[in-house]
Amino acid sequence: MRLSWNLFAGLTNSAWTALVGVMATPFYLHYLGIESYGLVGFFTTLLALLTLLDLGLSPTMSREVARHTAFGDTDGVRHLLRSLEFLYWVVAVLLGVVLLLASGWIGRHWLQSNRLAPSDVVRAVMLMAIIVAVRWPIGLYASTLMGAQRLAIVSGISIIIVTVGATGAILVLAVFSPTIRAFFIWQVGIGLAHVVLVRWAAWNSLGGRRCSKFQLHALRRIWRFSAGLGLVTITGVFLTQFDKVLLSRLVGLDAYGRYMLATLLASGLYLFVTPVFNVLYPRFSALVAAGESHHLSELYSVATRLLATLVFPVAIAISTFSEPIVRLWTHDPALAAQVAPVLSFLILGAALHGIMFVPYALQLAHGEIRLVLSINLVLIALYMPLVMILTKLYAETGAAMAWFVFHCLYFSIGTWLTHRYLLKDHGLGWLSRNVGIPLLASLFVALVVRKLAEQQGTSGIGDLVCASVVVAAAALLSLAMSPVLRRTLADIWRAKSRNHD
Repeated sequence: MRLSWNLFAGLTNSAWTALVGVMATPFYLHYLGIESYGLVGFFTTLLALLTLLDLGLSPTMSREVARHTAFGDTDGVRHLLRSLEFLYWVVAVLLGVVLLLASGWIGRHWLQSNRLAPSDVVRAVMLMAIIVAVRWPIGLYASTLMGAQRLAIVSGISIIIVTVGATGAILVLAVFSPTIRAFFIWQVGIGLAHVVLVRWAAWNSLGGRRCSKFQLHALRRIWRFSAGLGLVTITGVFLTQFDKVLLSRLVGLDAYGRYMLATLLASGLYLFVTPVFNVLYPRFSALVAAGESHHLSELYSVATRLLATLVFPVAIAISTFSEPIVRLWTHDPALAAQVAPVLSFLILGAALHGIMFVPYALQLAHGEIRLVLSINLVLIALYMPLVMILTKLYAETGAAMAWFVFHCLYFSIGTWLTHRYLLKDHGLGWLSRNVGIPLLASLFVALVVRKLAEQQGTSGIGDLVCASVVVAAAALLSLAMSPVLRRTLADIWRAKSRNHD
């Protein structure tokens, strides 16, 4: 029951976060403009880049909590959380100081602005530094809660923070000051509230802070796995953020803002992916520790099929009707025409990336850091020249094209290597049944609906309705062709009904 409840909570959180982000963005564009929105996008990229300094400690904490609580042992992880907490806050202060010192160079020499004054850009970067310092330890506390399978608590806090953060930012811009400075000042306060809440919840999930203390040997115990995972994190962040860093240097803030608009919509796809991973990783870790390979195999297959049934219909529907969707969202036809091709490539790449989260969780649960690292290093060697060439040729659209090609390569190489070493009898079956059927069902429905839409000459709301039909029909068709998934979902529903009775 906890597994299904955590998944529901995670999906709710991700869906709400995506919805709030989509609804708030037109207001941000109205009050700030596309260049200032480019600074918001740069801040998002900066946060992602700084996860490099996590060195794999957050996912390691999640794994340790999952393994220890599976056997009823929380004393050891309390000492570990206290030890890591101290390190995280030291790093938070150092990060803030370094970014404050670098804010002048970043604002005047790295970012390219046509309308914003350099001093305004520098002040915005200085505020980003403060927010980064405040938010840095949140990942540790959230990982603790996820390892304890308290995803509902993480989700509840996140929903509150996202809602207050977005609505408050809009009110600040509308009533007090429609400036990027006011926007980031508000985010400082929201970051403080978030870290206080999630810290309290993390310690509470482990029974409180009693008898916990900093222990060097607690850090020594996890350093090998964490170091390997840190290298994986570094390569992973490089792969997912290199396009954005390159664009921030090669194009102006307006083009960068368009790319980040498309990225925001494409990242909405992770509202399905992230909660599934957050549930699966600790569960896979517990099953591996208990030696329950049969249950692990079943969960691996069902989770992939579920994720593919959720992800592919949405991605293909948005890609097929990208321009009318962006036009309805922003009320700007010219902007929609520029963003649409970028969005199409980004969301298709994100769909393939999302499916690979399940093999990735399996690799981490088995402690196969070398396998993950090998895959990432091969991909870096292929991705770097690809994204540099296409970005220089086609600017933000070229970067999006490189993203899609890269994830086609990742899906091919990652699938082959994963099933060569783990769950060796699952390779072709996993690919054909759990991935292939939802993908083909989605493509078939999208082609039919697109053809009908062209014949009827739909536009505006009609295109949005067509996209919704693609999502619903493709998901239902995939589910109809998935007896195991239907049976699993029915079992979960019956179990919930018995609990309510």
